[in-house]
Amino acid sequence: MNPTIHFRIAALLIAVGIASAGWFVSQGLERLRMADRSVVIKGLAEQDVQSDYATWSLTFRRAASNFMEVQKALAADREKVLSFLGDAGFTTEEIEVRPLLVRDAFSAEYANANQPFRYTGTGLVLVSTTRIDTVESAALATDPLTSQGVVLDTGNGPRYELRAFNEAKGPLLAEATRNARAQAEAFAADAGARLGPLRNANQGVIQIHGSTSQGWDDGTSRSKRLRVVSTFEYELR
Repeated sequence: MNPTIHFRIAALLIAVGIASAGWFVSQGLERLRMADRSVVIKGLAEQDVQSDYATWSLTFRRAASNFMEVQKALAADREKVLSFLGDAGFTTEEIEVRPLLVRDAFSAEYANANQPFRYTGTGLVLVSTTRIDTVESAALATDPLTSQGVVLDTGNGPRYELRAFNEAKGPLLAEATRNARAQAEAFAADAGARLGPLRNANQGVIQIHGSTSQGWDDGTSRSKRLRVVSTFEYELR
């Protein structure tokens, strides 16, 4: 065969191969572009719920120059606290008594010998219950303890929890899903498209906020606001 003709045939085959490759590449890009037709939507849902569990730490303090004086005063204060809680209606199953603690200030490293009291002590009685109303009422009526000389720590009010969290979680996520789909359908209609199947979903994190706090729940509020922002990706057709 003439070398010139052989060269022309080879060149023609190469040209056809390049054209075919280009056609397949263009088709792949087109499928990629079509496959990328989707919309990402965030679904929001919020719900106000009431706490179902409460803990209340009643911490009391004493200080004196004599160890036994502090110990006896703390023991007497503990009995007064227990009597107060019993009168408020709490049962022994709801009350936990912690050991009394007495510290010797002079035994500490780098102790200051000029401290007014050598011994300081604390006592703690912990209330844990599902009776939220009873805790709230008792926490607002501690004046009898104060009048008996019991020095309670300030700021140790009840802490409220939502332990039935999983029961509220399902309906909240379902609401976020419905909210997201409604937004996606509206977006598709405005874009002249049809909403396709769900591609990806991220349920997000369910946040718990207290009604008296701007950020995360600090436990001081009985009322809780649950909030979830879920992310969904839908195909557009």
